[in-house]
Amino acid sequence: MRTIALLSFVVLAFLLSGCSSGKKNQKSPPNIIFIMSDDHAYQAISAYSDHLIQTPNIDRIASEGMLFSNACVTNSICAPSRATILTGKHCHLHGKIDNHFPFDTTQVTFPQLFQEAGYQTAMFGKLHFGNNPKGIDEFKILPGQGQYYNPDFITNDGKVRIEGYTTDVITELTMDWMKNRRDTEKPFLLFYLHKAPHRNWLPAERHYREYINKTFPEPATLFDDYSGRGSAAKEAEMNILVHQNWAGDSKLYPEVMDELGIEPVSSWDKGAMINALKRFTDEQREAWNEVYGPMNEEFKKIYPTMTEKEKMRWRYQRYMQDYLGCIASVDEGVGTLLDYLDEEGLNENTIIVYTSDQGFYLGEHGWFDKRFIYDESFKTPLLVRWPGVTEAGSTSDQMVQNLDFAQTFLDAAGIKAPEDMQGESIVPLLKGDDAQWDRDAVYYHYYEYPSEHMVKRHYGIVTREYKLAHFYYDVDEWELYDRMKDPMELKNEYDNPGYAEVVAELHEKLAELRVKYLDSEELDQQFIDMYGQ
Repeated sequence: MRTIALLSFVVLAFLLSGCSSGKKNQKSPPNIIFIMSDDHAYQAISAYSDHLIQTPNIDRIASEGMLFSNACVTNSICAPSRATILTGKHCHLHGKIDNHFPFDTTQVTFPQLFQEAGYQTAMFGKLHFGNNPKGIDEFKILPGQGQYYNPDFITNDGKVRIEGYTTDVITELTMDWMKNRRDTEKPFLLFYLHKAPHRNWLPAERHYREYINKTFPEPATLFDDYSGRGSAAKEAEMNILVHQNWAGDSKLYPEVMDELGIEPVSSWDKGAMINALKRFTDEQREAWNEVYGPMNEEFKKIYPTMTEKEKMRWRYQRYMQDYLGCIASVDEGVGTLLDYLDEEGLNENTIIVYTSDQGFYLGEHGWFDKRFIYDESFKTPLLVRWPGVTEAGSTSDQMVQNLDFAQTFLDAAGIKAPEDMQGESIVPLLKGDDAQWDRDAVYYHYYEYPSEHMVKRHYGIVTREYKLAHFYYDVDEWELYDRMKDPMELKNEYDNPGYAEVVAELHEKLAELRVKYLDSEELDQQFIDMYGQ
């Protein structure tokens, strides 16, 4: 009996030991760091293309994880994109169809679900709408667009101003939380959100001193005449030469504009520069004038004899120098965070996502800004690192959207997603299982018209091969582009008999997507009527 009893004790001890060991070795929920910049074009990330800038730290996420070459947005404009990311719903459901319409605050955002599931949550940087993000334990966010120098922040305890360059300040706030207030007993969800490289493109001193001396290759379509497209492209007000502010964007001093007889492009042209420089300390202003002063003096000499093409080329270089200079600071900040994760061993169980709220034009078709369903605007960078799950250096050309982020994060954390979310988890793709991904087309809808940049309202369907768009409101025009044969989207093939079958098939699929996502002509008209009020 003693022998049996002793044997039973040993077996029980072994089983208990095994259970204890299994529990101990069970992997905890992953930390998630969501890094998003504002208006960061995929063309300005060297993991996608190195013809404009080197971004070695952002590239690390791709080299250690997955790069998505067909990631896109549902509506290419700042606040609506952010609302879609937070809710996992199209704009017509969360209410933020453009930068003016209010966000439906009754909507559930995915940080709330993470907070309820026991995650520690934090947000630093640019949210762009709303002063008190739901589901966030600690936040310091820029009011509205925010400023590039000496920014104000809305916090849990009120408003505070911090001296410094905003991109650096956002990184410092993020790192301070990581080092000093992160609860090491909890998984965390961290939003690290940059203002840069949003217009008016004010780089840090260390970068404008360098980048103002750089020359960048011109895009092949810088002087596009839009002859192969409809009225929407011809009437848009996004041309670098014609529609960028001379002072606010190209950094001409207002007195230089007056001296040369250059008329302001907008009512806020000169004011954009004057108000930005008002925030500078004396030391910051002195450094700025040391660099931009000589540029202004040189421009005074060459302007009287410049042709229109020469002015366009000059303005393009000025645009790129400041835009890319802003990105250089973002890349440095990303490197600071990645280095810390590596040093602290946090990289093992942390998902890192780098993206932008949409794409951006860097001179393609002569444009800046975004809004269109055309690729430079519609596509967005997406790089994901998930050690132990996502193969390092992998790529995906599947059609994924910002609509999918919420459900992806919830899936990765083992948190049930609400049934009314409209995206799909891309976790199978991150695991290399494309067979589990059955989406072959995405839906897009842009609403903000008539308004700044005058890009007409339109909706459409995009597959890897084709793009069909309907421009409406004051026109009724359809456009079809062959993405394989015409990657620059220069020729509308909608009325080409050779594409008749493609057009018919895409019309059918578009109608199905409108039903699937609960969009309709009735809603289109409803928003038009509300916009008029």
